[in-house]
Amino acid sequence: MNLLHKCFGWGLGYTLVNKGNGNTTRIRDVVIVGGGTAGWMAATALSRYFNDGQRQITLIESDAIGTVGVGEATIPPIREFNSMLGISENEFLSETRGTFKLGIEFVNWGRKGDRYFHPFGFHGQDLHGIPFHQLYLRERALRGAAAGSIGEFSMSSAAAAQGRFGRPSAKAKPPVSEIRYAYQFDANLYAAYLRKLAEQQGVRRIEGKIVGVRGDAESGDVTAVELEGERTVEGQLFIDCSGFRGLLIEDSLETGFEDWSRWLPMDRAFALPTSGSGSPDPFTRATAHDAGWQWRIPLQHRTGNGHVFSSAFTSEDAARDILLRNVEGEALAEPRLLRFATGMRRKAWNHNVVALGLSSGFLEPLESTSIHLIQNGIARLFALFPDWPIDPRDRDDYNRGMRELYEDVRDFVILHYKATERDDTEFWRYVRNMEVPETLAKRIDQWQRRGRVFRENAELFTMPSWVAVMLGQNVWPETHDPMADTLDKHKVAMAMGQMRENYRSTAELLPTHEEFLRKAGAWHKGAG
Repeated sequence: MNLLHKCFGWGLGYTLVNKGNGNTTRIRDVVIVGGGTAGWMAATALSRYFNDGQRQITLIESDAIGTVGVGEATIPPIREFNSMLGISENEFLSETRGTFKLGIEFVNWGRKGDRYFHPFGFHGQDLHGIPFHQLYLRERALRGAAAGSIGEFSMSSAAAAQGRFGRPSAKAKPPVSEIRYAYQFDANLYAAYLRKLAEQQGVRRIEGKIVGVRGDAESGDVTAVELEGERTVEGQLFIDCSGFRGLLIEDSLETGFEDWSRWLPMDRAFALPTSGSGSPDPFTRATAHDAGWQWRIPLQHRTGNGHVFSSAFTSEDAARDILLRNVEGEALAEPRLLRFATGMRRKAWNHNVVALGLSSGFLEPLESTSIHLIQNGIARLFALFPDWPIDPRDRDDYNRGMRELYEDVRDFVILHYKATERDDTEFWRYVRNMEVPETLAKRIDQWQRRGRVFRENAELFTMPSWVAVMLGQNVWPETHDPMADTLDKHKVAMAMGQMRENYRSTAELLPTHEEFLRKAGAWHKGAG
């Protein structure tokens, strides 16, 4: 269980305990409604750690119902999830046509023509306990543009800029050991890969379309789902992975939805796969347009593209045309329109139903957090896994934690829109001038005064992430922390110059991204 808590419960702050007592019994039947990435992630994890021969884990899905499958880019904690499942990284990348991801490149966000990189990992080295970015701010104040961009002081950024990659193994020396990475992969292939593992571990998959839900009139709990063909599947704990609809959490339990569109007005997206255009980049790109932004996710066999936009500020036809004009490679399908509302369920766990993925809520994939929200939801469920009857205190703890995570991600995504100098369209004028949540307003104020970033609770995004976006979008503080002035400016300048050159020269020695994938045996034979 220590491995489970370390690798799977990333950032939760919970411990797993045996809560059994004489007044409860163990939950025997867990029913997962819906497949896709969320459903099969839950099924695989549950079957690995709860497959004791006394529980039945059942997943119901219908081949006639498609999956959204736009969440192809991830953040580093996905590595711990795969490791917890015993998945070989090279095999996983080959099976999912995956690539490595060192961060996200943002284009046209602060101003038109601007370009910056949000890397995984950190910037430079702290000196005498003083955060590196504070030393950078002082150096920038003294030397101006000659100090370079803060992205030049990151190993992940330096490697990405040259299209190179190195795995930070236990034998790797600094600064290669500073590389942090995630993956870019085909979400549908990932779900299929997990399905194979889950079924090998005893998960029962039932093909069929759900046509009804049965509930207990007294408790309000869901007791069973009804399938076409007069079939019934009973359960004690249900996991709703049915997508935006929320078949159990919303249609049946009427949990309610908290809308955040006043801060994040995007409500549409066109998704489009194209043929690969050369060696894949080890990063995702997000390019801002007139009323939204475009994603570009390079895989081994194709490139995933999409245009997220607000229908209040542009038409679907115009958004579709923008996407088609700005993709690289040959279109492999017609653009597919997705409609969504940004926000979250008022409760992610209601009665005996836990919602995961799109059933729980939706935040646009600007920072590639969709799959992490699923992973974190599963981790919290493991940490608070109930007995029967379910203790409402477990539900309350789960819902409190998921709300904190969703709001954390929400604020960070809003920052990308609020922290802009663009005023060239009605959309950018709106987001630039809108009121933001108090939690975000406080962070921006702290940054603008002295470049300070304080992390509270078990927040997902750490100081380097906030620094990367603030500086990348030209939000410069009035001054730096006075602690930075306690160090000799000549010695600091020399140390920073050495760091900068070390990152650049080390990146030059790394293999190209594609070379690394091929030499590692992670390149799929059918990918070209």
